[in-house]
Amino acid sequence: MTQSRARLPLTRLRSFEAAARLLSFKAAAEELNVTPTSVSIQIRQLESDWGCQLFLRKTRKVMLTDAGRSLARVTSRAFDDIRAEVENHISTKRKTVTLAVGPIFGSRWLVPRLSDFYRSHPMIELVIHQGPRITNSEQLQAMVGIDWGIGDWAGLEARRLFDVRYSPVLSPALLKQHGPVKKVGDLARFPIIHQWDREEWNAWLRLAGIKGMAFTHETIMRDSNHALQAAIEGQGVILGTFPLVNKDVASGQLVQLFPIELQPPRGYHLLTRPGSRALHEVNAVCSWIEAQSARTA
Repeated sequence: MTQSRARLPLTRLRSFEAAARLLSFKAAAEELNVTPTSVSIQIRQLESDWGCQLFLRKTRKVMLTDAGRSLARVTSRAFDDIRAEVENHISTKRKTVTLAVGPIFGSRWLVPRLSDFYRSHPMIELVIHQGPRITNSEQLQAMVGIDWGIGDWAGLEARRLFDVRYSPVLSPALLKQHGPVKKVGDLARFPIIHQWDREEWNAWLRLAGIKGMAFTHETIMRDSNHALQAAIEGQGVILGTFPLVNKDVASGQLVQLFPIELQPPRGYHLLTRPGSRALHEVNAVCSWIEAQSARTA
C-alpha cells in the first residue's frame, strides 16, 4: 500500500492536470501560483518515475502524448470530483434559510438559543420572520416554519416538537398587593389577563374544579408577548405557557400559584414542504431545532 501511495504524488499530478488542461506550462504555473520551471520539473519527475513521456515539447507549445492524454482524462475527472465535493460541502459560501415563527416562540424559545445555532452552523444565516398563523402550504412563505396546532397542515410535513402546559402565574409585586392565594377561588380578586380569548382560562378552571367563576377585572390581549410582559410588570395574572416561562419562574420574576397544569391537545410543530429537507442547509436547521426541542421540558 505504501508503494502504491508513493506512485500517486498529488502535487505533481496537480501540476500535470493543469498543464494538460491548458496545454501550457506557463498558464498552469499562473493558475497554481508557481513558476513555469517548477511545473516543468514536476512533470519531468512524473515522466522519470513512471518511465513514459507525457508531453511532446515544441518550441512555442506542448502537446500531449497518447499516455499523457490517457492520464489527463483520469486526472481531470478526479480533480473535478474533488472540486465538486469542496463546493458542495466545504465551501465557505454562506447559505440562507428563512424561518417563520410566532412571537412568543421566537422571543422565549428561539432567540435565547441562537448563539448555540451559530456556533454549530457558522456558514448558515437565519432570516427570521414573524408571520401569521399557518393553515396550509400556501401560507408558509418561509423555507421552515414553527407553528402551534394538532398537526393537520394541508400540503406540509409536520413534526411535533414539544407540548406545553398552562398554569396561572403573576408577579411577586401583584401577589403582595392583593394578598396571599390559598385556593383557586382567591383569584377572583385579582386582575386577569386572557391571551386571545377566554377559552384557556375556562378550561383551566374546569380542570381545577371551578365552574362559573367571575373575575373582577379582565383584559384580553391578542399578542402573547404583550400578555407575558404585562404579567411581569404586575398588570395581572396570566396562564403561563410552560416551558416557555420556566426561566421567569426560576428567576423569581413570576410566581406559579398552583401545581395544576392544563395540557392542551395542541403543541409546537416543525413545518416544511415535502422534499425541502434534501437541501443541506434546510436539513441542518431542522435537525438543530429538533435536537434543541428534545431537551425542552
